[in-house]
Amino acid sequence: MILLEIGLSDYHRFIFGEVPEAFLLEVVLRTVFVYALLMVSMRLMGKRMTSQISRLEMASMVALAAAIGVPVLAPEQGLLDALIIATIVVFSQRVVSWVNAKNENFERKVQGDVATIIEDGILDIKTMEKTLISTERLKAQLRSEKLVHSGQVKRLYFESNGSFSLVEEKDPKPGLLILPAIDQDFIEEVSEEVQTVICAKCAKEANTRHDFVCDNCGNKSTARAVKTKSS
Repeated sequence: MILLEIGLSDYHRFIFGEVPEAFLLEVVLRTVFVYALLMVSMRLMGKRMTSQISRLEMASMVALAAAIGVPVLAPEQGLLDALIIATIVVFSQRVVSWVNAKNENFERKVQGDVATIIEDGILDIKTMEKTLISTERLKAQLRSEKLVHSGQVKRLYFESNGSFSLVEEKDPKPGLLILPAIDQDFIEEVSEEVQTVICAKCAKEANTRHDFVCDNCGNKSTARAVKTKSS
């Protein structure tokens, strides 16, 4: 094993490393080549690589970055390897995308399927747990859509690419409050409680028994449903 003498005063090693200074010019040329190669590869893999990407496209991007990034700073590494790797990744991605377009079942297995997170104002807790979506993340998503309670939601879909699709309820019913408890003044400004009692976790209408257990999610606590205040 070769041990390097390390010292804080060794500015040449600290700045230039153990390669000749002339290699810096080669780094510039290598970077330009790799950058161009990445741009061409992403262009060949389709427009979605510049939009919200699927897990397949994410895997392709990570593979490209991990494999192509090495030749930039490794003087013993040629650029041909990066070109071969990029060609294989692009070809594989395009083949899988072509099969996805032809076979819907294969696409679901590779990309995942759409999940319904909220249906008619009621949270599907089992689906949320399966897709690793926390209640707070869900509430934050609904707040970003300028909603106050779950009763304003007809459907909320969790897409295979990780995004959410919202279908608002045309005739909102009282639902579970999604605003944070710390903003009590704003809560009182935009919403008001109603007599309807709901499950405090999934928003399904509850009975008033003392031994209440929600038959939708198994939760034992209840809350008053809320509605938006009339302007």
